[in-house]
Amino acid sequence: MVTPKILALAAFVALAACQHSGGSFCDIEKPNRNPVEDMTPAEARTAVEHNLRGEKLCGWRP
Repeated sequence: MVTPKILALAAFVALAACQHSGGSFCDIEKPNRNPVEDMTPAEARTAVEHNLRGEKLCGWRP
């Protein structure tokens, strides 16, 4: 038989798993201002995609 203490513990664990300390993309992220020349092609592609997302969602300007 499951005791009330075990049920309470399971409920607290489940609730704690749902919490996060983040916010929206615009609250957390910042534009990538590193020179593209200093990046590998994959890093540059990722940085450009990140900045384009920020322009669309957050109104970032170059």
